[in-house]
Amino acid sequence: MNQHGSLLAVCRVHALAPDEGSVGVTAIDKRAITEPVKINPYGLYADVQADRKNHGGLHKAVYAYSQHDADYWAKELGREIAPGLFGENLRIDGLDANAALIGERWQIGAKAVVEVTMPRTPCATFQRRMNEPHWVKRFTEAARIGAYLRVLQTGSIQAGDQISVLHRPAHEVSVGAWFSNPSLEKMHAMQADAGLELAPEYESLFAKLVRRGH
Repeated sequence: MNQHGSLLAVCRVHALAPDEGSVGVTAIDKRAITEPVKINPYGLYADVQADRKNHGGLHKAVYAYSQHDADYWAKELGREIAPGLFGENLRIDGLDANAALIGERWQIGAKAVVEVTMPRTPCATFQRRMNEPHWVKRFTEAARIGAYLRVLQTGSIQAGDQISVLHRPAHEVSVGAWFSNPSLEKMHAMQADAGLELAPEYESLFAKLVRRGH
């Protein structure tokens, strides 16, 4: 397959911060660490999610964002997009997180294996974090959203590790395509893949598509 990228930075929560949302605090302040860290089924060791209803869990254990998308936003916003600013755990290079197929598997470093599960959906907490006008709308329209991952095999990872694509599903539904234009056709393509374990969130999304009829 010979698809490779690199792990530019590993980021975990720096400190919980007060937030106007329903939970009252947010763990979106992720910052790069230099030492190796264990990646477990629920994410990076010592990382947390404050709003566990909408973040975290087995199918959203880790969030990956591509450097070329960060470069795009740095130019658009006229400010540095340091690793972790978007709340990502992994800043990656050489692989397009938006083009990754749902169910695609990556090996990171010597042992860790993760699987792409779904796109990130921007929220009000993210908008408050960025303090940019109409941020949720802009981020959504740009569709440079990054990918959530579940952990299939634990291991220690650190900045500089190679990322290798181990498997790409037979369907052609990427996280970016699903985020921008979910459809019955894409739904059926994923459902037809017997080896694909879809996150629980897809059940309600699929039901909405069926009701709409497209």
